[in-house]
Amino acid sequence: MKQEVKPIKDSWVLKSVQQELLNNEGTGKRDYTIFQVGKATLLRVSDVLSLKKSDVFDERGRVKRNAYIIDKKTKKRNILYLKPVQEDLEEYFDWLEEFQEQTRHIPRYKHPSFNGNVFTSPWLFPSVYHAEKHIDGKQYWKIMDKVGKNLHIDYLGTHTMRKTGAYRVYQQTNHNIALVMKLLNHSSEQMTLAYLGLDQEERENLLDMIDFG
Repeated sequence: MKQEVKPIKDSWVLKSVQQELLNNEGTGKRDYTIFQVGKATLLRVSDVLSLKKSDVFDERGRVKRNAYIIDKKTKKRNILYLKPVQEDLEEYFDWLEEFQEQTRHIPRYKHPSFNGNVFTSPWLFPSVYHAEKHIDGKQYWKIMDKVGKNLHIDYLGTHTMRKTGAYRVYQQTNHNIALVMKLLNHSSEQMTLAYLGLDQEERENLLDMIDFG
């Protein structure tokens, strides 16, 4: 049976997942930054992976305040606030440049299919083997699945970053479900509660307050 993807609720588990992503040999900084951007923007993985550098960086390589996209699934306009992930993106920009420079010196016989033009690729999260393309959801699922197996966590997947970001906003805004609903581009609060697995939890919390006599 397919395991349900859930938000990461414990900070120590979140830190472990982030560190495991960073430890991924070769592409750790990219894989970690994908997670951070998905968590901070609450985008679906398909929208995160299809971001272009021009969406996020200005002509001087500085992180923009906002990115403007159209959600692939809902076709709704979405304005992304990038300040919460600005530092991660700045560090990632530097890493891309360093990675491309370093890979120029790798002998071709060691990586015959390697294409390290990641810094000049238009995609924010390019494939290190085919830099003219961005990595896809299947590839990122494999990355998250590996992290889950290494940490013995059975609820990780490509939706983890979006659900985790939404859950943290919900908890840290005193359960402002209307805000979370808007950030997720959902059409109802019930949809948002169900997405986060909080619908049953909310019912139980309300029932705890009832005096049944």
